[in-house]
Amino acid sequence: MQRNHRGSNFGEAGKSCLVIRPATSAGNGTNRGVVVCSIALLIFVSQTVGAEPVVFESGPKKVQLLELFTSEGCSSCPPAEASLGRLVSDPRLWHEFVPVAFHVDYWDRLGWKDPFASAEWTTRQRLYAANWNADSVYTPAFVLNGREWRDANVPRLSEEAPGALKATVRGDNTVVIDFEPARREARDFEVYLVRLGFGIRMNVRAGENSGRNLHHDFVVLSLTHEKIAAHGSRERHLPLPRSDIDTISNRTAAAVWITRAGDITPVQAAGGWLSPEVEPGK
Repeated sequence: MQRNHRGSNFGEAGKSCLVIRPATSAGNGTNRGVVVCSIALLIFVSQTVGAEPVVFESGPKKVQLLELFTSEGCSSCPPAEASLGRLVSDPRLWHEFVPVAFHVDYWDRLGWKDPFASAEWTTRQRLYAANWNADSVYTPAFVLNGREWRDANVPRLSEEAPGALKATVRGDNTVVIDFEPARREARDFEVYLVRLGFGIRMNVRAGENSGRNLHHDFVVLSLTHEKIAAHGSRERHLPLPRSDIDTISNRTAAAVWITRAGDITPVQAAGGWLSPEVEPGK
């Protein structure tokens, strides 16, 4: 039986444009609303995408966001990461679900500092736990569509149709993100954009996994998050942070999801490959 590692309680310590359009008017099929928001976001990728645009699109039905909170300092986490990694070859990947792995930092105190860990990812997990009225966090922990989940098995899509989310990665390293909600909402939205690393191998030299060679997929390498006003339009240019860790990934992908402001529960998600797979050592 796999055991979960219980974490601390809460008392411890280019460009991209997002356009949100109102729903189509039922009377005559025309779109009488105005563009309510645009956001520009500069995204850097470790490999050149190429001259032809790469398009990630959800379609109108909900694409599920599967999150794994994990750590290289947790001996229970490698089996969970292996199950997440098997989704790389699942034909439903990107079309029905988007997996992401957030490495938390609260196990760094056990002797091994996880190079992918971030206090920001820990805060994200604690926000989820607060939504569930839990007073602590643990690893490995799966979250599906904002709900506590048992494993990496993703059920088939429901009939829920929140609207279409489209991300176009252009040859000049720009990403155009377009979201058309199924119905008009006065509430603000938020957008999250992450770059993911695959085929990463790490030789852990201390802590609970000392001596193990760990394999990681869907690793969140960086995240950009912006609040989107419900009315008006604006454009911003923001760099997506890069690090030396990007170079040890044999493939990269991007994932984007939309939430309502003040709620980290995903409304819609999309994602796809940014680069072809590279053989280790090449």
